[in-house]
Amino acid sequence: MRTLLRRAFFGSLVAFGLIQLVPYGRGEVDPPVTKEPSWDSPRTRELAVRACFDCHSRTPRRPWYARVAPVSWLVRHDIEEGREHLDFSAWDQPQRDAHEAGETIEEGEMPPWFYSPLHPEARLSESERDELVRGLRASLADALRPARRGARERRERDEK
Repeated sequence: MRTLLRRAFFGSLVAFGLIQLVPYGRGEVDPPVTKEPSWDSPRTRELAVRACFDCHSRTPRRPWYARVAPVSWLVRHDIEEGREHLDFSAWDQPQRDAHEAGETIEEGEMPPWFYSPLHPEARLSESERDELVRGLRASLADALRPARRGARERRERDEK
């Protein structure tokens, strides 16, 4: 039994060492910031940086554990997925889900439950969350107008 446990332990160490050779999620260079939204206030940007930018911008903070596989793989995946939905650093490009930003925060969907325990700075009080939602709605109003206009046009088209 001891021999089996010893082999399992050393096998795990070897496997852990080998997965460190898989480069996905480590050493990547984030693309440059091209344009941010016109923030309604510095406070809105401050709250967004605290709670959103690690996954929804091109300036994520990566803690030490984000360099260790397999955690680095998960972090990289979350960043890629977050930017796909909303990227505050590429406001010169279409933002697929900008119209849902305030709503997802208001409903408690963002930040995700697994993010907050390791990032206490991202935990917002209820008043901070309300302030961020109001600020995002004001800041992202230009991005929201086309989504609303498109929805209205689709409704009108469907009614015909």
